[in-house]
Amino acid sequence: MGKVLAIANQKGGVGKTTTTVNLAASLAATKRKVLLIDLDPQGNATMGSGVDKSQLERSVYDVLTDRCTLADALQTSEAGGYALLPANADLTAAEVELLEMKMKESRLRYALAGVRENYDFILIDCPPSLNMLTVNGLVAADGVIIPMQCEYYALEGLSALVTTIQRIGSVLNPNLKIEGLLRTMYDPRNSLTREVSEQLSEHFGDRLYQTVIPRNVRLAEAPSYGLPVLAYDKQSRGAVAYLALAGELVRRTRKAASEAAG
Repeated sequence: MGKVLAIANQKGGVGKTTTTVNLAASLAATKRKVLLIDLDPQGNATMGSGVDKSQLERSVYDVLTDRCTLADALQTSEAGGYALLPANADLTAAEVELLEMKMKESRLRYALAGVRENYDFILIDCPPSLNMLTVNGLVAADGVIIPMQCEYYALEGLSALVTTIQRIGSVLNPNLKIEGLLRTMYDPRNSLTREVSEQLSEHFGDRLYQTVIPRNVRLAEAPSYGLPVLAYDKQSRGAVAYLALAGELVRRTRKAASEAAG
């Protein structure tokens, strides 16, 4: 059964979608079967996967509102080598419609139930706010990957997100945990970056990924071509970093499975 990971941070501009797309492509490059779910009405993960959000016949909106099954809405990212459940602006309407539906927090989890076994990893790109779409992502997930920049305001936002994760874990999804914190747009020359990085290490210990994602021009350029950075420039520092993150995630997952098996 696939491991479901929500990529979440209510703060925008921290590399959340960049991480979802490039981690999906990097996991696919290691021969894992991967599904990327775009839960953001902006549809950036959809476009970054090489799929035109304006041409969609079905999307995650149709799945959440019972207009079709998840399997019926799936696309393939040719550039990334993974399956994609795409999104576009239609998803904005789902935020309102969900509020009036039964089991509104669990729509995505139930939609995934029939396909989880088909994938090794399922990555959910959550919107940059703690709304009903994000709640659906967190309720469906086994763990949360939190991308963040090493700056002061990021630490303040992190405490609110951790509290939200704990509340959802206590009420709606007892299996939910913080899978890991990922330092993005990392510049080791900046003293504040180093200070915040040390604080994260002290507080979160081994839940802080050893891999860091550097500031990288190629990483910023790739989405405009509808490509993961691995397909755009596989020699770039950004591509190498996300491949390293995929390797670290696979090793952690394998170790956790081994410990659970006793």
